Amino acid sequence: MLNGVVLLSSIRQAREEGRTGLDAIVRGCQIRFRPIIVSGIVAVIGFLPAALSHGIGAEIQRPLARVVVGGLVSSTVLTLLALPAVYALRARREDSMQVEDGAGAP
Repeated sequence: MLNGVVLLSSIRQAREEGRTGLDAIVRGCQIRFRPIIVSGIVAVIGFLPAALSHGIGAEIQRPLARVVVGGLVSSTVLTLLALPAVYALRARREDSMQVEDGAGAP
């Protein structure tokens, strides 16, 4: 969740600097790509011992750790792929609404 918020704030900052919708998305993703990937990898590495354990209590830890690892991987991928795509659709709609409003003004 935090990675998505940070990515969106980076995109909004690029928009405030005057960039177009797609250019702001590309710039925001370029700036935040490495921190998002690193935070995901660090969290996954932290859960790997529990996900691969075979000792006492592993029958409870292992399934939970595997679910958490899967959630971390999928949320990282969705943050980097789906979130910018949804923002691009929203930005395109907002840009077209601004053009329509500007064309109808006297």
